[in-house]
Amino acid sequence: MHKGKGMKFVGDSRITAERTSKVPKDYSEYPGRTEAFWPNFLLKEWLAGAVFLVGFLCLVLAHPSPLEGMADPTDAAYIPLPDWYFLFLYELLKYQFASGNWIILGILVIPGIGFGALFLAPFLDNGPGRRPRHRPIAVGMMLLGLASVIWLTYTSAAPVDWEERAEQNKPIPPGESIVDESHPGFAAYETSCLSCHGGELEGGAGPALVGGNEHTKEEIMDIAVNGIGSMPADQFQGTDEELEQLADFIIETNEAAAE
Repeated sequence: MHKGKGMKFVGDSRITAERTSKVPKDYSEYPGRTEAFWPNFLLKEWLAGAVFLVGFLCLVLAHPSPLEGMADPTDAAYIPLPDWYFLFLYELLKYQFASGNWIILGILVIPGIGFGALFLAPFLDNGPGRRPRHRPIAVGMMLLGLASVIWLTYTSAAPVDWEERAEQNKPIPPGESIVDESHPGFAAYETSCLSCHGGELEGGAGPALVGGNEHTKEEIMDIAVNGIGSMPADQFQGTDEELEQLADFIIETNEAAAE
């Protein structure tokens, strides 16, 4: 700048003429209502989660899940079932195209496609709108997945009488013994059977003798002497009177466990 000559500006080509504005973009131009993520959006999410959690806790208190006994790998008649949130996958494995030689489809391919599709849904349908009609692909895939899970869970759980199942497999309360050690047959059981069938007849190396034992007194006496299945013969060593007492002890203990 020279005195009396006015002002002169010298441009520098290294500086861009247009500068990026630091003012946040006005998102009101997009369809749908917008709001701040914190605290507006998060507060609504927390409130919705709290309502769901309180409702779920009330449901658990009103209808507690039945407790079954300990798993018995020697009980071939017991049909194991997964927790309710995996019942739809359990039901899927009953179909011919997802079991047998096609088991890999049932346990990996089909669930993988389903969960993978839900994962990719937001990327496949990324329109600016937030309403369901603006997201037909994502909403349709979600509804299809939800309907499939509900239907498979219902068809798997409907035939099962859960209360009867829990009653048949109810555990023995801790500290409460069903064994009458004063019974004349307890000594014979302790000597010949306890190591395999457990102190509460709950089973161990051998099957459980309570909770479904339907053998008659004569059958129990015959099994104790001659064995059955993987149980070898001559496990019982004693007199005929002690053998009868042993059979009576097992029958009476089984009846006590059923009460």
